[in-house]
Amino acid sequence: MCQRWSSERMGEAWVRHEAGSQEAAEQKLPVLGWLPRYSLSCLRLDLTAGVTVGLTVVPQALAYAEVAGLPVQYGLYSSFVGCFVYCLLGTAKDVTLGPTAIMSLLVSSYAFHDPAYAVLLAFLSGCVQLAMGLLHLGFLLDFVSCPVIKGFTSAASITISFNQVKNILGLRGIPRQFFLEVYETLRRIGETRAGDAILGLSCLAALAGLQAMKSRLHPAASTEPLATRASVLLVRSCATARNALVVLAASLVAYSFQVSGSQPLTLTGSVPHGFPPFRPPPFSKAVPNGTVPFGRMVQDMGAGLAVVPLVGVLETVAIAKAFASQNNYRIDGNQEMLAMGTANILGSFFSSYPITGSFGRTAVNAQTGVCTPMGGLVTGTLVLLSLAYLTSLFCYIPKAALAAVIISAVVPMFDARIFRTLWRVKRLDLVPLCVTFLLCFWEVQYGIMAGVLVSGILLLYSVARPPIKVGLHPAWTLAGSLRAAGNVPPRPLLGELSPVAMTKCSFGLPDPQGCVPWGTCTARGK
Repeated sequence: MCQRWSSERMGEAWVRHEAGSQEAAEQKLPVLGWLPRYSLSCLRLDLTAGVTVGLTVVPQALAYAEVAGLPVQYGLYSSFVGCFVYCLLGTAKDVTLGPTAIMSLLVSSYAFHDPAYAVLLAFLSGCVQLAMGLLHLGFLLDFVSCPVIKGFTSAASITISFNQVKNILGLRGIPRQFFLEVYETLRRIGETRAGDAILGLSCLAALAGLQAMKSRLHPAASTEPLATRASVLLVRSCATARNALVVLAASLVAYSFQVSGSQPLTLTGSVPHGFPPFRPPPFSKAVPNGTVPFGRMVQDMGAGLAVVPLVGVLETVAIAKAFASQNNYRIDGNQEMLAMGTANILGSFFSSYPITGSFGRTAVNAQTGVCTPMGGLVTGTLVLLSLAYLTSLFCYIPKAALAAVIISAVVPMFDARIFRTLWRVKRLDLVPLCVTFLLCFWEVQYGIMAGVLVSGILLLYSVARPPIKVGLHPAWTLAGSLRAAGNVPPRPLLGELSPVAMTKCSFGLPDPQGCVPWGTCTARGK
């Protein structure tokens, strides 16, 4: 009997051990959780979503490389490794990794328009993100408050948009520092190239029109006639792939001018053919007078080694949480950091600059009904196909068209409502918001660091000066008669406070010795 009981207990323990091992494996490699249940219906949805996102990411990647100050091919080099890695390690089915406007702006600030610095920055940022995930340091993100994030993204929207005005107008030699850029653009506005301006404004109008059409045209009901459903589907598909369609149309216009022998447009130029070489990131850089060692490169990047990985994690986790809540599933913040770190480290071996989650492409992914992260595999494959077969055609893409794609993507990032909301709800939070917003026009790192510092000061002040509620204990229902009998002295009572707040419970009270925490006294006052 004892032997049988022992065998049964051992069997149950073994089953629990196996289940625990499988659960641990799925946590570290989430693909093991959804791949065994993968179906043909999921494959159909993932193919549709992957192709749709691929048609969006290719023109955006070319445009974001321009924002980063790098040759356009580096945008494509940064667009496929993250898709493959996240398919294996990501916990959000909707998120797609790749180059984004905000990350490209940071790379422009810290990589000095040098591909060697950009690729090394991707490697080091990945190491930081991987370490954060392994050490479960996701709680550090809580110190970057919502007003700081909103101030940064709103300032980035304005900075990136105005940075592309020179390409819309066909101006050259404009400095990239925001205030100098504004001054030089306005001073030289008389040098505007008519061809670039007309094409750029036309592309902006087309993108805005297609976006408005998509938002107003809802999917047709199944009871509608087949012709109506097909028409609505066609229009919505064109609106979803609007970036690719606008860039394609602009390229055809540029090609027609090229064939005719006159070219009034500023073109992207030649793009190297084929896949990027697989090689380690550059830990030194050759210059005409010698070599820049690794230590000097790290020193040059400075605060970027903290700002870039932190902003990348913030952007990805925020997007993942938003879509997980919308679509009713859960994500693991530490696993997201592991996925991002691995993607950036491996991407640096393929000449990628730092990547993060893209809100726009993630929204497209979700709206087209992606079922699993397998959609990223399709998107990455499409990027590789474009590198293999389409690079010879990229030279005809006008810079004004790419500028229009960037502006239409970043304008929605400006959140004017947050100023009004904070004014009504909590005006003190406008301080870190405005500090971050204004200083980001000078230097991005100063804006973020100043915003975090101001938020920390306000947090410490609220801890040092907590709101205190003074009242009577519920047990003192007969307080009047008890005091009349001389048994209970009148005592103010504090509401429940945290241990930190309790150290400052005397603030604002004239007689701290007469106060007792809520729930620690009796009806007899002892």
